[in-house]
Amino acid sequence: MTYFFETYGCQMNSAESAALLLVCREKGWAAAPDGENANLVLINTCSVRNTAEQRALGRIAMYAGVKKKRLAAGRNLALVVAGCMAQRMGEKLREKFPAVDYVMGTASRSTFPLILDAVGKALRDESPDRSVDPGRGFPDVNSGEPAFAFSPAHLEEGRFRSFVPVMHGCDSFCSYCIVPYVRGREVSRDPQMIAEEIRLVGERGVREITLLGQNVNSYNWNGGELDFAGLLGLVAAEAEKSGVRWLRFLSANPKDFSGRTIRAMAEHPGFCRHLHLCVQHGSDGILATMNRGYTRERYLALVREIRAAMPGISLSTDILVGFPGETEGDLEEVLSLMDEVRFLYAYTYHYNPMEGTAACDMPGRVAEEVKRERLSRVIALQKKHTAALLKERIGARETVLIEGISRKNADELVTRTERDEMVVVPGSASMIGSFAELTLSGLRGNTFRAKEFTLCPGG
Repeated sequence: MTYFFETYGCQMNSAESAALLLVCREKGWAAAPDGENANLVLINTCSVRNTAEQRALGRIAMYAGVKKKRLAAGRNLALVVAGCMAQRMGEKLREKFPAVDYVMGTASRSTFPLILDAVGKALRDESPDRSVDPGRGFPDVNSGEPAFAFSPAHLEEGRFRSFVPVMHGCDSFCSYCIVPYVRGREVSRDPQMIAEEIRLVGERGVREITLLGQNVNSYNWNGGELDFAGLLGLVAAEAEKSGVRWLRFLSANPKDFSGRTIRAMAEHPGFCRHLHLCVQHGSDGILATMNRGYTRERYLALVREIRAAMPGISLSTDILVGFPGETEGDLEEVLSLMDEVRFLYAYTYHYNPMEGTAACDMPGRVAEEVKRERLSRVIALQKKHTAALLKERIGARETVLIEGISRKNADELVTRTERDEMVVVPGSASMIGSFAELTLSGLRGNTFRAKEFTLCPGG
């Protein structure tokens, strides 16, 4: 039996797909080179924006066509839709696409081993010359009321970087965001499970871990027994013992970012000097309508506190423009905040309503052409800041993690600094997964160049 996964959306989806891949391997399934030749295709979906859902729906329609051809030839294909869109749409997905055999929401991953067993048995029992009903699916899988549970491991075989989820869900209810509705309320993971996974990935040669959560810094175990700052201390200690050198985390909400968390990062050198700190907007009025839970000044004060504790840290962010009620004056506040903070990079997008969120029915919609024009100004300013910040870094001596071979030149390596900057340097594939030191000698676009590197002690 063979499987093929397509994963869309955030790093949490990537981690959860990795956990499901481990289940496949434990049950003796093998990876297929593509979906058209697999026995089971799983599409792990995202609902953060309409464009993400439309892309997933297009892929489902494509595989429905593949399944129809396979059935006509006497061979079946199990089609599984998982993730946030599966949670949001539920059985409506099967009504829209009868070719979908299983809809597995974010709280239903415990059914996946049952799905594999049901599909495997059905395919083994099929006779090659049996008459095939084009609408025939696979046996229903019913494990009762679904309940979220963390997977024991999320390691992708052969990788030297790994995601480790520490909490799930979100209680913030930002007015534009579907996450609390498709991921549910916040659930923190047992710190002993987290420590055990860190030990596991360290034994497998992982050099860098990213802690994940929809609102990662709201981690709260057992009614306050351990908060996020305390977790960072535990993680740093386990990583050091396990040989994991670099630590990161995503995604941090400014409203939950405490001084203790900043101190924990500053005190433990394993935490990389880069932080993704989502601001979303620069206007207090829009931030309040978004229900972000902080003001512009609180965000700027937090940035100052972080930079005072960790000089040289780089910051990145998310910026959403064109929100209902946004004025030109509101946009100017976004631009002025960007000038003050000077983000290394930003994920920028304009507002599109998502059914099921509070903002979907808000008055004051901004015209599409206005949203696009405002977004273009934000992007242009961010490009200016990125170019200036990178230029200032030329000549710096940096430690990097060697990530892979350059797509443009097989004789060059792609590396990353702890500040989340990309550096290309001559080298061979045998060095991938090693730490090295180099000098940033030049720039090509937003990628640094280096002439040579020296491996760090221990590789």
